[in-house]
Amino acid sequence: MPTDPDMGAREALRLIGPDPVDWVPDIPGIDHNVAIIGGGQTGCALAFALRRAGIGKVTVIEAAAEPDQAGIWLTAARMNLLRTPKSLVGPELGMSALGFQAWYEARHGREAYAAIDRIPRLVWAEYLRWYREFLAIPVRYGTKLEKLEPVDGKLRLYLNNGIQSIEYARKIILATGFHGMGGMSIPEILTNNVPADRLAHTDQKIDFAALRGKTVVVVGAAASAFDAAGVALENGAASAHLLARRDHVAALPVTRTRMFPGAYDNYHTMADGLRWRLARRFRDAGSTPTVDAIERAVAFNDFHLHLNAPLEDARMDADRVTIRAGGKIFACDFVIAATGYFADPNARPELAGLAGDILLWRDRVDAAEDAYLGAHPYLGAGHEYLPRDPTAAPWLKDIHVQNPSGFVSFGLPIGDVPSMRRDIPTIVAAISRDLFAADAPAHEARMFGEVAPDFPAALYAGAVRG
Repeated sequence: MPTDPDMGAREALRLIGPDPVDWVPDIPGIDHNVAIIGGGQTGCALAFALRRAGIGKVTVIEAAAEPDQAGIWLTAARMNLLRTPKSLVGPELGMSALGFQAWYEARHGREAYAAIDRIPRLVWAEYLRWYREFLAIPVRYGTKLEKLEPVDGKLRLYLNNGIQSIEYARKIILATGFHGMGGMSIPEILTNNVPADRLAHTDQKIDFAALRGKTVVVVGAAASAFDAAGVALENGAASAHLLARRDHVAALPVTRTRMFPGAYDNYHTMADGLRWRLARRFRDAGSTPTVDAIERAVAFNDFHLHLNAPLEDARMDADRVTIRAGGKIFACDFVIAATGYFADPNARPELAGLAGDILLWRDRVDAAEDAYLGAHPYLGAGHEYLPRDPTAAPWLKDIHVQNPSGFVSFGLPIGDVPSMRRDIPTIVAAISRDLFAADAPAHEARMFGEVAPDFPAALYAGAVRG
């Protein structure tokens, strides 16, 4: 007899009861209490959490035209397996029946779940699709936020879905992934000297099939670098040279082994100096590739790892790219920059005109030795932007950040799976507090207002004695 694989999830939703009624007063001129920018895993989880908090008029805006293009899993991500443990709490937010394990076991059995070490990327994408559809999270695809500005106590959103429009929101959440923190970091040596058709960042679409028979140089040594080299070789590249600036590949997962629950849950309460030193330590240790990413590349005899090979120069020689790194010369046909992202609100077009008011870490500490970390925003306890001038830009508190630019403030690349358990409830609680406080008179009137009695006095009148 066929069974419903979603039975457990349906039962869990039944047991927690219907969604609370929207308690936020309707205000003329406000289209949305909360506008979530980004319809990937984080944006959808935030929408569900806000729904369960009784906060209505929430919209989710996603620039990608189609559901499968939202987020990274079916676009820029190339790993075979997720880099995080399968047991981590994800977008289920305390409801285990909505988690990956329950979903996977309902379809494949407990033994199948026990047999996997890490979650296959494509399976995770399938789970996220189910999560969005099962919970009926409405996402406005093909809608881009072009500009954001404060006006009369609310935030004006300039949107474009093929037609430009203006909408107003009380709160904004930037669930915009790595792009939302600033942009792709590509060394100027490459951008200034290598033609655009011979160069790509790992975040960009790459025609790996066109690299068949070609020599590829990958700059970087984190997981995305090994994955890019592996995909190139799987597609028939003649060889792939991975250039690591260190004398080793980072093998110590500093953020995972040192971020025990007490530190992780209370990270934001630590002093600025301590958080700054930890961020520098994490950055100095480097990003650790997973075992399967390394194994994927080293399985090919034509994969070559070069240590102590910092990028020094690049130029075109006839029809080939010549790279000098660590004193060595590499001639290749294509260069892949696995060089990460930078944080800078000024680089985000949607924040044009606002970024100069945002408090950065370099405004709080001496960041002369690490300009990269110093450019990260200094976020408040609810992941909100704070003003550089405490007497100005009060509207910044209404923009909450759930993307990796929160790394220095909160200790991990915010917006990834490991941050969901802690940060999504934190943001929702902060938004709830702010909205409640902003409408305090209306809520006071409601709490003191007259309500109909549950029963008439006649119900007990016959039992009254004297």
